[in-house]
Parts: sequence; structure tokens; C-alpha cells
Amino acid sequence: MTFVLGPSILFCPADRPERYAKAIAAADTVIIDLEDAVTPDAKPAARDALRAAELDPTRVMVRVDPASSPEFALDVAALAHTEITTVMLAKAESVADVDAVPSHLNVVALCETAAGVVNAAAIAAHPRVIGLMWGAEDLIASLGGTGSRHADGTYRDVVRAARSTVLLGAGASGKAAIDAVYMAIADHAGLAAECEDAVASGFSATACIHPSQVAVIRAAYLPSDDQIAHATALLGAAEGAHGAFQFEGAMIDEVMLRHARRVLERANG
Repeated sequence: MTFVLGPSILFCPADRPERYAKAIAAADTVIIDLEDAVTPDAKPAARDALRAAELDPTRVMVRVDPASSPEFALDVAALAHTEITTVMLAKAESVADVDAVPSHLNVVALCETAAGVVNAAAIAAHPRVIGLMWGAEDLIASLGGTGSRHADGTYRDVVRAARSTVLLGAGASGKAAIDAVYMAIADHAGLAAECEDAVASGFSATACIHPSQVAVIRAAYLPSDDQIAHATALLGAAEGAHGAFQFEGAMIDEVMLRHARRVLERANG
């Protein structure tokens, strides 16, 4: 049973079971959230809702509380009554945190603190980790800061560095990298620009917090007709070529062919 990851990954509060089906219908992957989306007093009811739901384990993961939290064991106990095979581990900071997750579960490690970002490569190398995600606001909070973005909406330097570190950590182990949520729900242009950068940089997916953001993410991860045509023509020109060659005035080598193959892979889902 293969777990499907992205490109559009939608968070859904675990204490809102009436939204589960709508979320699954809207996005490629759904994260049922037992952590930040649920207030402490609502967590028991959220776990009950999770236990009662029939969820597709190939498209749904559950975000559990940090391994250091007393809520973690309760979250894991609730999962034992489901068919869920993949969890997102909130505030993952070490390999030991991943080891705390029951051995039958795959893990998407959420590196959203200074310690988690610094240890991203080691966490990604864990055999049960299938991907990394990062989070801007929790990261800034862990550093004692007050905001992840400048007034013009761009990330602060430390946040950009953390984003790159998590992407590189995931890539070093051949694991998926998930870009952080875009909090300005109505700003579809800003989300599209951020997703376009994520695609070009090598992220596998982008998480979101509202169904209206799903279409924007999907459009950004789907290559344009021009990109598909260019990649197809480039790979066609490479047939029979020996070593580097020129194409449309540019020198082409194997790494450029890898870029073109990736475009067609995204186009074909």
C-alpha cells in the first residue's frame, strides 16, 4: 500500500470530522491535525472522531503532537484503532523523536524549531522518514522572534535559510520535501509565486490550510504547455547525441536533461 504525497496537501482539524470527506475530495493528500489546530480541551473528542472515521491510509496522514509532549502517547494510542500508516510528527527535533513513533508507522518529520532545522539531514536519513516539512512561524517562535516575513511579504533571511536547510536535508537522503503553508488565504497571487519557487527549487509538495488554495498549488506544480513542449523537444534532440550538444542556442548536458525529465514526470503525475 503506497502512500500518496502531494502536490497539494491540506490540513484539516481532527475535531471537525464533518470536514474530513470535503478535505479528501479537495486535495491530493490530507493531514488530519491533532496538534495546533485543536485546543487542549478538544483533543479527547478529536481523538474519538479520528478513531470513528474511515480514512484512506494511502491519502491521509495524521499530525500528532511532539514526541516530548504528554499528548503524544494519547495520539499514538488513538492511531492504533485506525488504518493510518503515516504520521506527521510535529516539532521533530532529533532521530530519537522519530524513534518514539511506533515502528509500523511511516513519518513525515515537521522540522519547525531551531533544533529541528539544524538536525534536518540526520532526521531525513532515518529509514522510516518518508519526507520533511518545515514551518516558519513555529521556527521564529523557537528563536524568540516576532514574525517570519518582512512588510512586503518576503521571508526574513533566517527563515529562508531554514527553508533551504530542510530542502537540502531531505534531498540528501532522497526524501520528499514539503513547503510550508501560506497563511494569507486570500492572496492567491502570493501563494502562486511561492509555489512556483518551490517547484523550481525542488520541493515535492506544498501544504495549505484552506481548500481554496488547492487549485493554486496544483496549477503551480503542473508544468505549462510551453514547458512540456520544450522538455519534449529537448529530450528528442538528445536522442543520438553523444555528450554535450547545443539546443536552441544553449549548451545541453546530462543535468539539463534531468531537469527536462522532471518536467515530464510532473506533467504525467
